[in-house]
Amino acid sequence: MVSPAVPLPFDPIARAADLWSTRIGDATAMAAVTNVMRVQQILLRKTDAALSGHGLTFARYEALILLSFARTKRLAMSVMGRRLQLHPTSVTSIVDRLETDGLVRREPHPDDRRATLVELTADGDQVLAAATTAVIGVDFGLTGLTPAQTTTLTDLLTKVRRDSGDFCQETTHETPQGRRNVAHC
Repeated sequence: MVSPAVPLPFDPIARAADLWSTRIGDATAMAAVTNVMRVQQILLRKTDAALSGHGLTFARYEALILLSFARTKRLAMSVMGRRLQLHPTSVTSIVDRLETDGLVRREPHPDDRRATLVELTADGDQVLAAATTAVIGVDFGLTGLTPAQTTTLTDLLTKVRRDSGDFCQETTHETPQGRRNVAHC
């Protein structure tokens, strides 16, 4: 992921869209996707810079956050992979590094001998708190948008993810036992 040291004197995506329109046709989708990909690189660069002082990359930070959100602060590695959309080899690599740093520990799954649980340690909790302050301090790298624009962006990207089958639509129903979420795929 290489970024120019100084801003480019022109918008390369706008130029590509102009050329695309002239030579191929409608450039609307191409420009949108190319912008999303470029913004993803910018966000990753900014968040990784904020996290580097804590010995984390965004991928390792995501794993720690995921564990911290779990009720017991531990999850099976296979669940981590599904939720983070990572190949098992990538999850293993992330967990290896976090374990080496003392931020997580592995333990055998009590009900499934084939599975391994990953648990957030007290040190992991402390590093996560400091790292979270760092990424919040740079707005996760997302600059130039108002809160309302950020909400709109989130809504639009969520629609693309949902309509692409990334997750099922959930609705909340009131039952005599309380609220219950139901997934509709």
